[in-house]
Amino acid sequence: MLMPQRLESHLNAKHVRFSMIFHPPADSAQMSAAAMHLPGKEVAKAVALQAGNREILAVLPASYRINFEKLSGIVGANVRLMDEERYSELFPDCERGVIPAFGELYGVPVYLDEALAEDPEIILSAGTYHDSVRLGNVDFVHLAEPHVCSFAEES
Repeated sequence: MLMPQRLESHLNAKHVRFSMIFHPPADSAQMSAAAMHLPGKEVAKAVALQAGNREILAVLPASYRINFEKLSGIVGANVRLMDEERYSELFPDCERGVIPAFGELYGVPVYLDEALAEDPEIILSAGTYHDSVRLGNVDFVHLAEPHVCSFAEES
């Protein structure tokens, strides 16, 4: 499977410069980072969450974990992991089990951890287990319009 057409069209329509990084299939962002020979701090992961009765995406460094209590306080609702069946429905053009960070394409608000907010570039899953996309962080923030806050901690 290739990067979802929706994502590629979105990046091109917004005139966002990006590059693709192809790597061996990886089941997690941390494994993708290792496959690309990068530290986990330099690769972002998206986590699909339920916040009360609504869906949200948390985007944080691959080597970090979510502080659920902190994020629940920020969001104003109890935050928990979304089950795979639900996020597969939400992101039907991505490989099953892969969560894209581009919530604006799916009507899902994005929360970006401060640990990534200042980096000049961001590397994210491109909707498959073997494709990642690198783009300027300013472009990602412009596209996703995330809530930038502090909710993650190093694992």
